[in-house]
Amino acid sequence: MSSGLSSKKEQAGHGSPFVSFRTVFNNYFLPNELEDKMDTSLSEQEIYSVKADDILLTRTSETIDELGMSCVVLNDVPNATYSGFTKRLRPKVKGVVYSKYIGFYLRTKMFRKTMTNNAFMTLRASLNDEIFSYLKLYLPDYQTQVKIGDFLYSLNQKIAINNKTNTELENMAKTIYDYWFSQFDFPDKNGHPYKTSGGQMVYNETLKREIPAGWTNCIFNDYVERITNGLNPRKNFVLGTGSNYYVTIRSLLDNDIDWDNCDKCDDVALSKINSRSQLQIGDVIFSAIGTIGRTYMIYEKPSDWNISETSFTIRPKKNVPQDFFYSLLRSPEFQKQADHIAMGSTLRCLVMDSFCEIPCILVPTSISEQYSKLVKPLYKTIYDNNKQNRELTKLRDYLLPLLMNGQIEVK
Repeated sequence: MSSGLSSKKEQAGHGSPFVSFRTVFNNYFLPNELEDKMDTSLSEQEIYSVKADDILLTRTSETIDELGMSCVVLNDVPNATYSGFTKRLRPKVKGVVYSKYIGFYLRTKMFRKTMTNNAFMTLRASLNDEIFSYLKLYLPDYQTQVKIGDFLYSLNQKIAINNKTNTELENMAKTIYDYWFSQFDFPDKNGHPYKTSGGQMVYNETLKREIPAGWTNCIFNDYVERITNGLNPRKNFVLGTGSNYYVTIRSLLDNDIDWDNCDKCDDVALSKINSRSQLQIGDVIFSAIGTIGRTYMIYEKPSDWNISETSFTIRPKKNVPQDFFYSLLRSPEFQKQADHIAMGSTLRCLVMDSFCEIPCILVPTSISEQYSKLVKPLYKTIYDNNKQNRELTKLRDYLLPLLMNGQIEVK
């Protein structure tokens, strides 16, 4: 059992593979490709090595709930080291614990509860080695572990494939948007790239750039039929009871919603929020506080959820194609402008009036409709994959305790 590398700032961002706190926290199993790099010596790579069957745990955090989150290593990672904010547990012998089994076991609610109950909190939550001397494990025979681990891992792999597909589809949609509306190489009347084929460009004084002839500038509000936000629970309703989801910036992801990380509210509270936000299919949710610019387009009628005051809900005008509108909100240029006008230092936020005044290019409807038809299936597939991932995760978490206590078996 060993703590990780205490690195210096100048070591980060280049060099050999590095397992960060974030990577451990976000993954049941170590990804094949590590995002982070660290300039480390050969001796550090030997001391803080990362090998198959290692278990990495978050060892310190600001909250108890983030402590002891596990990430299991399935294959040796040459030259890699791991963060000093994590611990490495390396098994003494082979054939006792199957890595894919323990990877899921350590993430069960039962074990997580045991871990957090035994951690201690001062200024930060922390694990010490003594905790591990009295944590109990439930280990079936090795072959049973293999069956359980391989089955659950197959579900995880499908989730991983969906996530990878979504990333590729999202990059494709962004590339097409950039090609059409930043480089202005949308198809001209002959189907050729407009600007590259010599399409006339005219300098726009307001936007301080050249745009296609016949196009003009506008403000974001010219695309918008309706914009509002959710309701603050203070003096309006009480959170924590009921079966409806209350989506905050904590649970609003990019292109998805983390339903497990939502607060709950009852039907009376939901009715009050609905009367303000009036969410409907086709609306786009845009985070306005903290991490500015997370977006989510609504594909199904919201019947058991609504948003907090920390996000805008934006409805495009009827002549504005929804998928073009969604791409506009997600484009780097628009996101940069939204971030620029956000106010505050500790917790930055958008003011609705300033947000609506963001300068934009007024794209002809015929062009935006062509674009929307092109990317619509991409965004719909992303939505469907995210929905399937939630179902697979729910299935995995439901089966996990049943498999581990022997109530059901993998044949």
